[in-house]
Amino acid sequence: MKRHLKYALELLFVPIAAAIVFIEETLLRYLGLAMAAIAKWPPVAAIEAWLRRLPPWGALLAFAAPSLLVIPIKLSAVWFALHHRYGLSLLSIVIGKMLATALVARLYMVLRPTLVRMAWYLKAETRLFDWRDRLYAFVRALPAWQRAKAQVQSVRRWLREMVFRASSR
Repeated sequence: MKRHLKYALELLFVPIAAAIVFIEETLLRYLGLAMAAIAKWPPVAAIEAWLRRLPPWGALLAFAAPSLLVIPIKLSAVWFALHHRYGLSLLSIVIGKMLATALVARLYMVLRPTLVRMAWYLKAETRLFDWRDRLYAFVRALPAWQRAKAQVQSVRRWLREMVFRASSR
């Protein structure tokens, strides 16, 4: 019985975990590059400098602020759904999530040195990342993940070769 339950849970949770790992690795990488480019703009650089000077509790409030900023986007998604505009509803959710993720990731980079001065925050962050790393290791060890990764690498090589051939003409 336990074996069947474990198998059923794996069938349910492994695809979700794999999707989260893939999205986080891909999305955070490219959103981080975009946000680093935006951070070079002088007004944004000035805001980041101000954020770095905040005391720990101020930094914590600034770190939590993007959660409030996406509320209007979530409300727009509900409004679209109520008016049977499901595509726009989904698009609102995706765009809102991407913006919030990019902003939180950048804020994390800027505010982390201040945030870790609070012992409870450092302890919570350590536990969260330890748990995340164990989950990622589990997902990456799955044969399905390894096959999918090999296929993605194969497609990347093929695309690189196509671009190289096209550019060398």
